[in-house]
Amino acid sequence: MSFLDHMSRGRRHAPPKASAMVEALRGLGYSTSTAIADIIDNSISACASTVSVNFHWKGENSRISILDDGCGMNEEELDHAMRLGDVNPLDARDENDLGRFGLGLKTASFSQCRRLTVASMRNNAAHCLRWDLDVLSKSEGDGWYMLEGAEAGSEQFIEDIENKNNGTIVLWEKLDRIITGSFSVENFLDLIDVVERHLSMVFHRFLENRSRPFSILINGQRLKPWDPFLTGNPSKPWHSPVSPAPTMPGVEVECHVLPHKDMLSVRDFEEAQGPEGWTAQQGFYVYRNKRLLLAGSWLGLGSGRAWIKDEAHRLARIRIDIPNSVDSEWKIDIRKSRARPPVNLRPWLGQLAEATRMRARNAFAYRGRVQRSYTGEEIVQAWKPEKGKHGVRYRIDHKHPSVNAVLDQAGHLRAQIEAMLRVLEETVPVQKIWLDTAEEKDTPRTGFDKVPVDEVRAVLLQMYKYFVFRNQLSPVDAKVKLKITEPFHNYHQLIDQLPDDLDEDIS
Repeated sequence: MSFLDHMSRGRRHAPPKASAMVEALRGLGYSTSTAIADIIDNSISACASTVSVNFHWKGENSRISILDDGCGMNEEELDHAMRLGDVNPLDARDENDLGRFGLGLKTASFSQCRRLTVASMRNNAAHCLRWDLDVLSKSEGDGWYMLEGAEAGSEQFIEDIENKNNGTIVLWEKLDRIITGSFSVENFLDLIDVVERHLSMVFHRFLENRSRPFSILINGQRLKPWDPFLTGNPSKPWHSPVSPAPTMPGVEVECHVLPHKDMLSVRDFEEAQGPEGWTAQQGFYVYRNKRLLLAGSWLGLGSGRAWIKDEAHRLARIRIDIPNSVDSEWKIDIRKSRARPPVNLRPWLGQLAEATRMRARNAFAYRGRVQRSYTGEEIVQAWKPEKGKHGVRYRIDHKHPSVNAVLDQAGHLRAQIEAMLRVLEETVPVQKIWLDTAEEKDTPRTGFDKVPVDEVRAVLLQMYKYFVFRNQLSPVDAKVKLKITEPFHNYHQLIDQLPDDLDEDIS
């Protein structure tokens, strides 16, 4: 008889030890910002209209509280809400529910503090439970024991709930994952700023919603929403219509190209860059029930290899809306900070992103200026890219009027001039331009940008004379052609001021 024949076929009860499991759950990777956002999700699901986040500095005894005026919980509901793993993530949820795993309240809180107290009011009836990880560590058996009521001396910190008919307050004490080492009041204030920026981004669509008023207060100050897409800004060069996903109902995409720095005021430019800055904030923004899950990522998409975040595409931001019914397909994690599109949607998303990236690249390269004339014609550009099997080269277009004017009159010097142009093409300091762009976070100045008007007018006049006297164009036709020729297409007013009764000797 073999060894396997002697094996028992019974089963054993194997509950996890409470203190060990909870300490492990503390390492899920929440930041203070994402942890607080997870608590606010519960407030929104409870139909709260106001959430007050309060930071109280007192050294090692500092605390954070989150108070809402939602529907609150009765005793049984609070008991379920405070248990770990009480909800099956596979169960169907209300379409507006922002949760999934039934762990957010606990894991988010434990990631920041060792004592979690939750008090809730439903129809003027108050109930309070708490977890204390120091008590858990000393518990016998498996140790899964919640405590009733607030810690002695902490009752005053949850008394705000008494002023509400309905609502919930979450209190974090023993902030051992926040107040560490030489953490100071200045660090605490900096933390508040980081949390403010994060919440204003994550919940901006709720804060902007006029049909259902919602506000977040940080230490009594109302939070302003941060809209990644500058909705309604007249300087935006492009945004797409909403596109429904072809194979996944409820998923919608809207692509945006933001204005170049030159098209925004200094204040608007600073505000629009977002919590992490222009380069870091490019890419997809994934929303689940209007709650932002992922801010600025190319989701592993790309042509050949995954796209990286770079300066050239910093103006591209793409909104994706998904319902909570596709969480598993999009691989939503417990912290609601990761999402990955299903395989069948990746080609479609890649095509939309490629088109948006191209437009964003053009807006960045041309400083947001229109590259088509007022008549819709393409602008005649001085440089043209040539794509070959060994990469891209940039060539001077000999058909550009200013280049053609010189070659047309070059005579025996034509070969030398063409050689000179080729030398210029082969010595374009691409690497230097790229490094300068990366360091300065902006493109080098071109197109007579910031050049005195008299200098622009002098060059413009020479081209005007060439069109009239060499190409035999009328002054009207010459002006029309100048308006579709780079870089003069951005100087319509100067072109209109050119004289119609042109003297060939004019200077």
